[in-house]
Amino acid sequence: MSSLYVLLAGVLWGIIPIFVDVLQVHDFSSMQVVAVRATFTAVLLGLILLVGNRSAFRIRLKDFGYFIGTGIGSIVFFNYCYFMALELIGSSAIPALLMYTAPAIVMVLSVILFHEKFTKLKLTALVLTMVGLGLVTGTGHSLSGSKLSLEAILYGLGAGLGYALYSIFSKFIIDRYSPVTITFYTFLVATCVTIPLSGVMAKAPEIASIDIWPWAVGLALVSTISPFALYTRGLSGMEASRASILATVEPIVALIVGVLYYGDRLNGFEVVGILLVLGAIALLNKK
Repeated sequence: MSSLYVLLAGVLWGIIPIFVDVLQVHDFSSMQVVAVRATFTAVLLGLILLVGNRSAFRIRLKDFGYFIGTGIGSIVFFNYCYFMALELIGSSAIPALLMYTAPAIVMVLSVILFHEKFTKLKLTALVLTMVGLGLVTGTGHSLSGSKLSLEAILYGLGAGLGYALYSIFSKFIIDRYSPVTITFYTFLVATCVTIPLSGVMAKAPEIASIDIWPWAVGLALVSTISPFALYTRGLSGMEASRASILATVEPIVALIVGVLYYGDRLNGFEVVGILLVLGAIALLNKK
């Protein structure tokens, strides 16, 4: 069941573009979108817990550093680095691939911190995933027209590190708190940082409009609260390294959303990439 939770999380993360595009059409910057996502998630999940499970608010003060890690070290740092890489490189493919070095980072850190075994099976799945994602993101086509620099690469790798840190920090406290508790405090911390950082308060009248807030609620409920809770639940029953690879189903789903929702067309490289990633997932679930 743990694998299924993680895969479902990846699917729900993969449909994020449907909600985000509405905000971007209304001229929300990337960091303002992050602020809206974090704020609506913290508020809605807080209300849900207030009505249904107030005990989920209880945490030990000495554990709050882990939530700073998931909220700032992961959510805020990851998004900032990713969008800086996009700006510097001028192409989404290479930053996306650098971001998806996260499974490799999780694998290395999990061996060091949690003494997880580094097996041939995991290595094979990781290689299949990275090659597959390279094909899915179209990195090869983007290399010629991109503006690669050491700074841009470091921002891209920083996004991968930030993406990985959610799994790492969550793993430390997963036995003490429920998935919804971890998700709530992660996005509460992220909200406190992204609101002043993004200048999103200037967009308050637009957020309150009927054109925006239903999509913001959908972004929070469907593509944030649900997948983060599912991923954290799955993480409690499996190794962080395996979970991070399984979650790479996200860009595959995003690609399929592009085909079904936006009328995009798949090319042969993308099809092969999808098959490689799915092959890696099947390999990890092999008994």
